[in-house]
Amino acid sequence: MTKHRVVVTGLGAVTPLGNTVQEFWTGVKKGASGVAPLTLFDPKEHSTKFGAEVKNFDPAVLIDRKESRRMDRFTQFAVVASDEAARDAGLEINEENRDRVGVILGCGVGGLATWEREYTTLLEEGPSRVSPFLIPMMIPNIASGHVSIRLGARGPNTCLVAACASSAHALGVAYDSIQNGEADAIFSGGTEAP
Repeated sequence: MTKHRVVVTGLGAVTPLGNTVQEFWTGVKKGASGVAPLTLFDPKEHSTKFGAEVKNFDPAVLIDRKESRRMDRFTQFAVVASDEAARDAGLEINEENRDRVGVILGCGVGGLATWEREYTTLLEEGPSRVSPFLIPMMIPNIASGHVSIRLGARGPNTCLVAACASSAHALGVAYDSIQNGEADAIFSGGTEAP
């Protein structure tokens, strides 16, 4: 069996060091830290009050406002980073190649913020007030689903859940898929958010 060569052609990033590859890489070269006081929730009851949050991220700038409201933060990160990777690679997905372009992402948990918000709604307001988008927003594989729909990629699509190794596992499966001729291009990496 012929093994195909695998190369990285485009990058995308949403990280505590920056919300683009350029911002991230500038932070890495400076030796900057992405750790800062927590802002996404009140940490006063916790012994640790700092963490590596993504900062200054406004999904409505990069994703349609209505669409972004139907995504948990971890999915928004995946969509924005994948858009950047597609631009960086110069990859145009069209009718001729879309069945050979895949999305294989890793995610350790999924939409915890959505789960917490909707569980609180259930307790305080009752089941009729829980969003019908609860499950589609929180399941880990929704990120790869949104990315593939947005980009028009109809090749291999999955989400790997392997705790802290989820993104590394996803990269390995993407590598194997291209090497074995199952796809010509795959968007791969990891996404997570509080």
